Amino acid sequence: MELRQLEYFVAVSTELSYSRAAQRIHVVQSALSAAVAKLEKELGVELFDRARRQIALTAAGEAFLQEARNVILATQRARSTAQDYRGQLAGTVTIGTLMSWGTLDLATALEEFRGRNPLVSVRLRQSLTGSAGHLEAIAAGRMDLALVSTPSPPSSQVNLLRLTEEPMVFVCDPEHPLADRRRVQLSDLDGADFIHFPQGWGIRKRLDTGFADAGARPVNAYEVADYAIAAELVRHRLATTVLPTSAADRFPDLHAVPLHPSMTWTLSLASASGQSGSRAVRALVDTITRHVGS
Repeated sequence: MELRQLEYFVAVSTELSYSRAAQRIHVVQSALSAAVAKLEKELGVELFDRARRQIALTAAGEAFLQEARNVILATQRARSTAQDYRGQLAGTVTIGTLMSWGTLDLATALEEFRGRNPLVSVRLRQSLTGSAGHLEAIAAGRMDLALVSTPSPPSSQVNLLRLTEEPMVFVCDPEHPLADRRRVQLSDLDGADFIHFPQGWGIRKRLDTGFADAGARPVNAYEVADYAIAAELVRHRLATTVLPTSAADRFPDLHAVPLHPSMTWTLSLASASGQSGSRAVRALVDTITRHVGS
């Protein structure tokens, strides 16, 4: 049974005339008659009573007519729905993310992107090794995009689009001896209990370099992969840490002190060098860059 046969049957049922039905749907009468006859043969019943001068629907034809109309209507709705998506992007984009997005409103960016591109599946991935893990995945072709915290690309295989940067601050409990300082130097933390982050994280690499330059060796008392856990340890006066300003702002009960010399946390969008990516990837890059605040 074909949709065309149902459309021909409905036309004849409406006009109760093969000639008028043929004119209405712009087909030759012989083709129309043959299609209806084939439909009756497939169903095993007569749909029209042809014994009189004007044909009429049989009882089977009356029952079949409503169902045929329902099928045609459903087909039209399905076609209309599919056409609504004509020209829209499709596919899958895999993007790596970090613990902190700085001034990037990633959630809102993804919400907007999904609303505009419902046929694109965005897979968000975190890595225990932070930026280093994402950069490796980008270079190996396992990931389309990644938010990373690194000032420069690690190799020619990776391209970085800088999104935002912000100062890093020393974070302690309000009663800490350094809480009243206008500035804190990394050398002030020599020998002090410190909350570090895993190897591979951009902030860890930046701090390791900073401590080495300052000749300071804090005690790596705790190593955590979550800013909220770090804040809880600080809150209980177990150690101090350094966070990006936007991350420190999440914990207003703690004290944030600027660093001297200043240190910057950078957020960039990584992609494979020499590849523009699919249309979906390029559209996601455009959406993300528009949701970076000042």
